[in-house]
This record gives sequence, structure tokens and C-alpha cells, in this order.
Amino acid sequence: MLCVIAATTALSWIHAPYPDQMYLQHIPTVVVLIASPIVARRFPLTNAAVTCLAAFLLLHVLAARYIYSYVPYDQWAQRLFGDTITALFGFRRNHFDRFVHFAFGVLWIRPTWEVCVRYLRVPRRVAYYTAFEFVLAFSMLYELVEWGLSMALAPQDADAYNGQQGDMWDAQKDMMAALLGATLALIGLFVARLRRVGVPPNNRLDPPVESVTVLATNAGAAPDSPAGQLGRS
Repeated sequence: MLCVIAATTALSWIHAPYPDQMYLQHIPTVVVLIASPIVARRFPLTNAAVTCLAAFLLLHVLAARYIYSYVPYDQWAQRLFGDTITALFGFRRNHFDRFVHFAFGVLWIRPTWEVCVRYLRVPRRVAYYTAFEFVLAFSMLYELVEWGLSMALAPQDADAYNGQQGDMWDAQKDMMAALLGATLALIGLFVARLRRVGVPPNNRLDPPVESVTVLATNAGAAPDSPAGQLGRS
């Protein structure tokens, strides 16, 4: 999975329309690619959680190619359906950045919940709240970092990076999108847990593990290590 993300990131640079601004978008990507093998070995997650994280990273790579504000979804929709999304919904700006913020809320709830339950030993019911608060806090932190970088950049680079597109409430709306996504994901996770049957009460604090997929191989993991324990779940 890590190789797929790395290859997709490299391919996204080919004939990139905004190469001068694109590097700023990929600072987090590089950090994730470097840290993932270490983190995945020490704190492996279930297939579902890893899939959520990978899906978000791939979505980010796509958006970063067009520095978020210029993702040509209207052209794609025109070719596929004969009409544009902007015309259909009456948009006045490119909303792909809002979609990614929404996806952040949706896709980060499950991995965060698993970390809280399995590694931090947070009670399952409390972990729902903890995961929700983490997503909201991280969304706010991202907006603050984005604002800080924008203050340090040249005006033209700052405008391209923060993707405000003339909306003075852009940061607040981005956080609202993450809030909505996290709320839906939390409801879905809670309902899925309620529908589980045949699970002994003493095992219900742990997320269901049918098989474990990690970004780096767990070969050679000790039986009593987190990776070994997950492999036996």
C-alpha cells in the first residue's frame, strides 16, 4: 500500500500544472511516507483502518496535483455526464478542498478510534468521543498551520496555498466540512458496532480484526508484540 501511494505521488508530478506551488502540498505527504513504515510496525491497524488512511492519502495526492483550488472536476463531469457540477449545484468556487476536508472527517475516525481502544486502552464508549475530538482538533490545527505558512509566503504563493478563493470564512467552512464528515463516520462506526453479534463481552473493547494489513511487513514480529497479538486476533 505504501508503495502504491509513493508511486502515485511520483506520477502526480508528471506534467504538473502548478509545480511551483505543488511542493508545499506534499510536505505532509513526505512526512507520512517516511514515518509510515516505523509507525506501522509498532502500531499495526486493521485492514479497514489502513484502507481509510490510504484512501485519504490518495485523495490528497490527487488534490495536491491541482493545488486543491483547481481540481478540474467540472471538466471530468462534463465529459462523463454532459454537465458540470458547478452548474448543477450553482457553486461559485471550486469545492474540492471542502470535499477533502469532509473526507478527512469520514476517513480518520476509524483509525483514530482503533488507536484509542487498542493502544491507549481508552474505554470503547469514551473512544468514540476521543476520536471525534481528535479529528476536530486536528482540523483546527491544520487551519492554523495553513494560516501561519500563508503569512510567511509571498502573497501570490500564499493565495495559491491556502485555497481561500475569496471566501473570508474559508477556514470555518473547512472545519465544518470535517465536522460533518466525522459525525457521519462516527454514527456509522457506532451502528456497525451495535450490529455485531456473537462477540464475547471481554473482547468488545477491541476493534474487529479479520486480518491485519500494515503499510510495512510485520514479518518476524514477536508473539507478544502488538503486531503478533493482532496477527492472532
